[in-house]
Amino acid sequence: MPAPSRLTWPKSLTLTIPALLVTLAAAVLALPAPASAHASGVLAVTHKSPFNCGKTFYANNWTGGHNPEGSIDWQDYGGDDVNGETVRATAAGTAYFYDAGSTSYGKWVEVRHSDGTRTRYAHLASMVKAAGSSLSVSQGTAIGTVGSTGNSSAPHLHYEQRYSDGGMDTSPTVEGVTVSLGQKKAISSSNACGGSNPYTPEGVCGSGYSVIDSAGLTGGRTYLLYNSGNGYNCVVTLKTSNLGSPSAVSAFLEPQGETRTTDSGSFDYYAGPVRRDAAGQCVRWGGSVGSSSYTSGFEHCG
Repeated sequence: MPAPSRLTWPKSLTLTIPALLVTLAAAVLALPAPASAHASGVLAVTHKSPFNCGKTFYANNWTGGHNPEGSIDWQDYGGDDVNGETVRATAAGTAYFYDAGSTSYGKWVEVRHSDGTRTRYAHLASMVKAAGSSLSVSQGTAIGTVGSTGNSSAPHLHYEQRYSDGGMDTSPTVEGVTVSLGQKKAISSSNACGGSNPYTPEGVCGSGYSVIDSAGLTGGRTYLLYNSGNGYNCVVTLKTSNLGSPSAVSAFLEPQGETRTTDSGSFDYYAGPVRRDAAGQCVRWGGSVGSSSYTSGFEHCG
């Protein structure tokens, strides 16, 4: 019986195959790793605490029914009650204001950041703008106060960090502290510690207003603005000292021949806005910070 034939390879191919296998292996190793589900939305901005400088509260990333999972509930710490605290943007962006009534988030704000990511602040007692409005904010700009609106059983701040595709970051980082699922950590705020007022006259008075005059005060400045679209003037007094702490501030506006309108009280950052229809009228305007005050004559009569 003849011996079975054996398949043989040309010598040139025998030498080439190992080299091809090496080349193929190198190519596979060089392939990029698969992108994560949120690769396009990596959080590039850094976030500070949503509270006043020096305030410490618990950040509770609790699980088992928390919706959405990965959100933070900011809660009382020690003897400091979170209810009524000023809520601040944790990073710069554009804030959008919403009101879900007695359901879901209640009064809430979404800040969309420069890298496409966003943060949410929910169950607010109050917001600095009406629902449906928007506002350009800096890191530290006040956007509301802590409450218990919507589907909430007790005062707290519901806080989320979301990727640009809308997905949740379930281990958000604030003040350099990462709070992973199931963790509860006390975090102190360094937000709004820089000594500058995070508000602007235009931001307080609203869209369409431009500054036409101002007067310096000890500890602040009072501004007169005008909206050419509707003929209204607006006055606001911004503090430059004792920022974030309530102190006496006022702003007033008086169209000639009419009564004066004044906003005064103990405020963290500003008094006003005081708006009046004054098209074609002279106005007297001014304000105060503590004992320092300014009152104009009747002017700006256009």
